[in-house]
Amino acid sequence: MAIQLTDQTGFSVILPARASGIVSLVPSQTELLSALGLGNRVVGVTRFCVHPPEWRKEKAIIGGTKNPDISRIRDLEPDLIIANKEENEKQHVLALREEFPVYVSDVHDLGSACAMIDDIGELTGTQDVASQIRAEILSGFENLPKVSTGTVLYLIWKDPFLSVGGDTFIHDILSRSGLTNVTGERIRYPEVTEDDIRRMNPDFIFLSSEPYPFKEKHIAEFRQITPKATVMLVDGEMFSWYGSRLRHVPTYLQRLSLSKD
Repeated sequence: MAIQLTDQTGFSVILPARASGIVSLVPSQTELLSALGLGNRVVGVTRFCVHPPEWRKEKAIIGGTKNPDISRIRDLEPDLIIANKEENEKQHVLALREEFPVYVSDVHDLGSACAMIDDIGELTGTQDVASQIRAEILSGFENLPKVSTGTVLYLIWKDPFLSVGGDTFIHDILSRSGLTNVTGERIRYPEVTEDDIRRMNPDFIFLSSEPYPFKEKHIAEFRQITPKATVMLVDGEMFSWYGSRLRHVPTYLQRLSLSKD
């Protein structure tokens, strides 16, 4: 039976049957494909698709998320390409859509993440497993106690400092933990200065492991800017990967030491 659904950007995706040759351009959704048991049907991934690690040797590497090798993808003859509105470039998606079915996700909160998981399950004929993953994710967040009532500045980049606005997936995860994002009234990934950070005076500063690889050496820099803030490195995958990894996020959040004292 043919499968037809509308992706999260409003485009129709039509497959004559469940997908059997899949290319993923999105690291977090590559991990989801693995969790759905689709290892034998995924033929290509990006060089940033690090989970599961063995796929970097077993699958064709088709470039990066921002610069995929279109000719390499064409050689793989996929019957489904998985992309994301934010992580992939529009011109590449449009070019691929001329030749192949392309599902584009647009995830900005937990609800849209779960809807994406359902869609991928339908396109690949793994609805039952997708439903189990979604149920586990929702149960974990429904039972998540507020880990803090403090304010937080979440940084994803250095030189310039970039934070996260209220329309981002990361903001939604921060809010679900009880934290108040000090740049939540802004959109996308706003730039902040040292003076901004002093003025906002957050209780916590989270330095993400990705996309900028913040390290221990950066903690002292922020302690000089706001001596009273608790500055810590956090696992960026736990805050920004919107696939099956979400099953582990509530436990990770509870393990963070978020005392304001």
